[in-house]
Amino acid sequence: MHGMVQGVNFRAAAADQARRLGLTGRIWNRDDGAVECVAEGEAGALERLREWLGHGPRLARVRTVETADLDGGPRYAEFAVAREYGGGRGQSPLR
Repeated sequence: MHGMVQGVNFRAAAADQARRLGLTGRIWNRDDGAVECVAEGEAGALERLREWLGHGPRLARVRTVETADLDGGPRYAEFAVAREYGGGRGQSPLR
């Protein structure tokens, strides 16, 4: 997500929304000011999260949301906020 998405409680609010939808995954800030997310679960719930990410919490100003399907099986048992993807140990799966 690009726009005013850091410093506005975006990650925590998105994680709460994803958990309400029964999704698992991670969300983290990027160095370029964007927020990146990997979510797993039922297709309808994923679409509802994508729609929510398009506006985010009250103080956010989302300019764009980019999505991509990832190969492979489930990676996560829960949805959590991360400081960065892989705790600094790995490359984002979206790049």
